[in-house]
Amino acid sequence: MDLLVLYGGAFGEKVLGNLINYEGFCTSCDPLCAYCKHGKYSYAQNIIGAIRLKDPATLPRFIDDPENYLPEKLPSAKLVIATDLHPDLLLELPSKLKDVGVKDMIVPIEDSHEVSGGLRNQIRGACEEVGMESSFPKPFCSLDSNEGIIKRFIDDFKIGKPLVKIETKRGQISRVTVKRSAPCGSTWFVARKLIGTELDKQKIRDVVSEAHHSYPCTASMDRDKEVGDTILHKAGYLIRAAVEEELGDRISKDGK
Repeated sequence: MDLLVLYGGAFGEKVLGNLINYEGFCTSCDPLCAYCKHGKYSYAQNIIGAIRLKDPATLPRFIDDPENYLPEKLPSAKLVIATDLHPDLLLELPSKLKDVGVKDMIVPIEDSHEVSGGLRNQIRGACEEVGMESSFPKPFCSLDSNEGIIKRFIDDFKIGKPLVKIETKRGQISRVTVKRSAPCGSTWFVARKLIGTELDKQKIRDVVSEAHHSYPCTASMDRDKEVGDTILHKAGYLIRAAVEEELGDRISKDGK
């Protein structure tokens, strides 16, 4: 699947870095890096374009002619990730993307101040008008689907809602394999930190929480009305749930 990424800030850079998996991208374990993901994958060949647009903070609050801030020509792709962009640019994108064959647009919501509920509904409506699908995962690591283009994207790029395989030995976690990572790549760091952890529920939760924050997760710490918590906390609960669901009764059976 061909992917186009349009971004205007650090989160987009992090997602791209994780997808490309270039040497030196992940430095969270530095200087104790074990190169746990080095050379294991790269989706660079599937990224048809990665275009950095202007940081929304440098643009006027309202843009009368948003097309002037977008590229004249965009490459053809099946799917687009649009993140860290000015609201008026997000609203302008559907009509422009339709012309290059885009079928679905993912707009991750890491901060509800950047993509409010009202803006999300407007973007969804603009996509529907031109026959495009749209997805608004809040946070990006909650992305999950059993059908359509989004399912294929998740299967092809191995990102979305975290999924891990865990092996245990002598009452400890001995190996963690990342089957599907959070788009930012934090799942790999959490997996590395879990090795050697006792099969004790609270100890596992403490390790997951500390690693998730330390990576770091950059989702908003402001309380989100729809989530009922902060988006950062929701992201943390997602990786914690992935670990606990995979371990199942091994925690109570082997743990103290």
